[in-house]
Amino acid sequence: MQVPANPPKLSAPIDLERVRKLFSRPERVAAADFLRREISSRMFDRLELIKIAPSRVLDAGCGSGADLPLLQKSYPAAQILGIDVAEPMLRAAQGPGARQSSLNQLLSKLLPSKSGVDLLCGDFADLPLGPNSLDLVWSNLALHWHPQPDRVFAEWRRVLRVNSLLMFSCFGPDSLRELRHAFAEADLAPHVLPFVDMHDFGDQLVEAGFSTPVLDMETITVTYDTPQALLADVRALGGNPLTTLRRSMMGKAAWQRMLDTLERGRRSDGKLGLTFEVIYGHAFRPAPKVTAKGEAIIRFDPPRKPRS
Repeated sequence: MQVPANPPKLSAPIDLERVRKLFSRPERVAAADFLRREISSRMFDRLELIKIAPSRVLDAGCGSGADLPLLQKSYPAAQILGIDVAEPMLRAAQGPGARQSSLNQLLSKLLPSKSGVDLLCGDFADLPLGPNSLDLVWSNLALHWHPQPDRVFAEWRRVLRVNSLLMFSCFGPDSLRELRHAFAEADLAPHVLPFVDMHDFGDQLVEAGFSTPVLDMETITVTYDTPQALLADVRALGGNPLTTLRRSMMGKAAWQRMLDTLERGRRSDGKLGLTFEVIYGHAFRPAPKVTAKGEAIIRFDPPRKPRS
């Protein structure tokens, strides 16, 4: 892995083992698939604008594999790899015998063969792949679960070939702001990830060696009838993986203060809103400017002959 010159930047004190456990029950996280699918669809809209013909594609943090058949459909000649740290999620992605959502069942009918898809269990910040082995790294709503995104970017650059593409989405710092405010009224313990700012991601991409990073963001608001439904979706999105997680149960009075704060935030239509700041990013791995020995690489393009 190419390590940036500066010390790694800690996005948050995230416990990676706890992340693995939180995503080890596919049925627990399935309730939030509607949001993952919506953001995936918007990522594919962006991907269609970039003309590439990859021969090897990686879905980093593939979860139960909903994006894998879509990537295969987009690039039928490519080998599609999916990697996830939670083995039960990969079992859910294996096809026959696995529990499938209605969306996956439809995709299975459209794409009955998954011969071009291979699954790996591991950490997407320490890939079991050689350098210069991929043409596209795709990652949907996974990056914010890692405490050192700059290290992740460096690893993704390592496995990408020259002029190959990285495309990702993740939550930004304005996400779950209603819930963050409500818990702040209950106690001082952190209950929500702080998330990384879009501009910091841009700096980290450049430091990791990517060229022309393009980042944009949008806000998606999901509405709920009850605080309980809102909290259920937050748990389904992953929950709280912080090492500073409160180890004891919150008292009834504090929990009620949190619920009351959420209730006071009801919109004019009577719904409870939950904000998601979604960051989309893509960048290319450029051709090297120096050799392994540190010698500068200078390209000379011969002059074109004038047409007669």
